[in-house]
Amino acid sequence: MEITDLLMQIYVFVLAIFVGFELITKVPPTLHTPLMSGSNAISGITIVGALISAGLEEFSISTVLGLVAVIFATINVVGGYLVTDRMLKMFKKK
Repeated sequence: MEITDLLMQIYVFVLAIFVGFELITKVPPTLHTPLMSGSNAISGITIVGALISAGLEEFSISTVLGLVAVIFATINVVGGYLVTDRMLKMFKKK
């Protein structure tokens, strides 16, 4: 891997951190739960892409980042499911 490839990967990673932070801080609390349901679908797509990246033949930084992405996306999907399930239980009649 060339140094320019590594620098580009680091650049995209840092840019994604800043963009994600800005997007998350701009969401009002009333929109949090509906948007979380949509983000769970996106996290499912992220898991597929991260599995492809983590399962490469050669061991590189993208393999490690792919593994980290699988872990975080899985936590997001499971946590989102639990929160959505808890929210829906609030609307059921006893």
